[in-house]
Amino acid sequence: MNANAAGLFVGVDWGLTLAYLGAAIAVVLSGYGSARGVATAGQAAAGVVTEDPSKYGKTIILTALPGSQGIYGFVIGMLIFLKLQGKASIPISAGWSLLAAGIPIGIVGLLSALWQGRVAAAGIGIVAKRPEEASKGLVYAGMVETYAILSLVISFFLLNNVTL
Repeated sequence: MNANAAGLFVGVDWGLTLAYLGAAIAVVLSGYGSARGVATAGQAAAGVVTEDPSKYGKTIILTALPGSQGIYGFVIGMLIFLKLQGKASIPISAGWSLLAAGIPIGIVGLLSALWQGRVAAAGIGIVAKRPEEASKGLVYAGMVETYAILSLVISFFLLNNVTL
């Protein structure tokens, strides 16, 4: 690295940078997964509702369910920002800890929302053929939600163990 390139990093507060990266990972990854999961389920629901508009109410819950992971990631991201409120600088060790707090919900939120979208789409298939069995599709999709909730709890515990 030449002297000019090294000068780009002078004065960077690495603690805050790492903490903001943790918030970004939590929000962006889980948000992206939720958007894709809702889109997958929404495409299936649109096909069903096109054939029978009365099934809208039974498909909307399954369509919205993968969006919860994005909410979980947003909550952790906001909690990280609130912890940093008014701080001009934080120790790099605290930055690493806050980065680590954003990773569980970011990664598990991303993956579980993608998979939950697929399971919800299959549940919407149940609604299409046997609307009286819609609750079974909801239970299947809800099982995937369990892992998003567990990652939210771990991220929350990691975040609350960081002292600034």
